Amino acid sequence: MSGDVSLAADIAFPDKEGYADRKAILIIRQSLEDDSKEAMVALHGAGLIHLAYRPEKGANMKEMRVDQKGALRLGIEKRGNAFAVFTSMNGEPMKQFGEPIQVPFKGPFYVGIGFCSHLPDKADTGILSNVVLENTAGKIR
Repeated sequence: MSGDVSLAADIAFPDKEGYADRKAILIIRQSLEDDSKEAMVALHGAGLIHLAYRPEKGANMKEMRVDQKGALRLGIEKRGNAFAVFTSMNGEPMKQFGEPIQVPFKGPFYVGIGFCSHLPDKADTGILSNVVLENTAGKIR
C-alpha cells in the first residue's frame, strides 16, 4: 500500500485460561525484512495494549504502553509519518489513545494482522474479526 491507512479489528481470545503474553496484532511494515521499520498495536491475552515500533531499519524496537486494558476493538492509523493507536472498550466509537509516534516510511509498505502464542509447543487461538482496512486516514471504525 501507499499513502495514509486506517486498520481496525475486533479481537478475542476464546481460551480465557490461555497464556497472558499471547497477542493479536495490527501491523504496518516498510518491508518484509526481519529488521524493517514498522509500527504495530497489540492486544495481549491478559488485556495489555501496547504500540511497538522500529523507527529505523535495524534499530531496536521501542514501545508505548496504553494505560487501558480489555479493549474489544483496536485500530492503528498511519497519517504521513505519524502512527496512532485507537481503542473501543465496549462498542463505542473508537478513540485515539495518546500521542502519535513518528516512523518515516518511503514508498509502498505492507499492512497486516497476526497472532503469536509465545508458547511454541502449545496451540492457541486469537480471533481478529470485522477487519476494516481503508487506504486513507481518519476512517478508523
